[in-house]
Amino acid sequence: MIKRIFKIAALFIVTALLFGISAYFTLTCIVKSEDTVVVPDLVETDVVYALEILTEIGLNTKIKGSEFNSDIPKNHVIFQDPTPGSEIKKGRDVRIVISKGTKTILMPNLRRLPIQQALIILEENGLRLGEQSLSFHSEIGKDRIVEQLPSSGSMIKRGENVNLLVSMGPSPKAYKMPDLLGLSIEDAILLIERSNLTVGEIRSFFYEDQPKNVVARQEPLSGHRVIEGSMVHVVINREPKKNDQRYSNGVGLFSYRLEAGFLKRRIKVRLNSFGIFIDLFDDFMKPGEEIWVLVPKNNDTTVMLYRDGVIIRSEVFD
Repeated sequence: MIKRIFKIAALFIVTALLFGISAYFTLTCIVKSEDTVVVPDLVETDVVYALEILTEIGLNTKIKGSEFNSDIPKNHVIFQDPTPGSEIKKGRDVRIVISKGTKTILMPNLRRLPIQQALIILEENGLRLGEQSLSFHSEIGKDRIVEQLPSSGSMIKRGENVNLLVSMGPSPKAYKMPDLLGLSIEDAILLIERSNLTVGEIRSFFYEDQPKNVVARQEPLSGHRVIEGSMVHVVINREPKKNDQRYSNGVGLFSYRLEAGFLKRRIKVRLNSFGIFIDLFDDFMKPGEEIWVLVPKNNDTTVMLYRDGVIIRSEVFD
């Protein structure tokens, strides 16, 4: 009886072993039958090339990170996992680490470059803009780099700040403010513009003891030092204007007819109200042609008429 039990048990064990061995070989054959590829050597290759190669053989690219490396150029592979020569199934991941290049670089030369181009170079080299200062410069154009710190050719770590001195162009010229008192508004504007200054606010006020329709006040005062392009404000001694039939609903009419002749003239009608300029008309006119321009009625609104760039007439719409 006992022998029979042992025989049955032995038969059961042998059957189980045969089944296990069969299952093992069957599974191995199934696994072997799946597509497998050999992992290529990606170290020191460009990241774009590595991506293309892995994609072609059916593997996925996973970037684990990036590190500074003095031996392997920027955007090239430093490390890969699995290692080259490994046999893995298609669709698996290959993890790579990308080089950020050397941690220290030679500071590029930014002098005389436009500020936008300099900022692009800093970004490409992993550098940051530090302090940005402005200064006039007689030889270096506006918005170009005058100086840099650190200087070009020095060693600098990526991620450090670079300070830039940017040119504002040549320093504006200084002039002695001309005397406008007693001039008509046309002559005053002509002198302001010929002095490389800018007409500012034109206001009117009535002084009984002074000549009429001439400049009674000016700012800056005569003889003061002024910078090229500075605004000049004037006050004209005018009597208050009586109601005019040309005005309607706060709007006036300004008219001009070009005298007879043979040549066209460049005519500009410019409005000055509280120092703000608006060109109401700016075009060529034929001889004998007439224009009418609507002018908003406002306190101290002055219309100036230019012919070929020279003021020839002004009128106040107050």
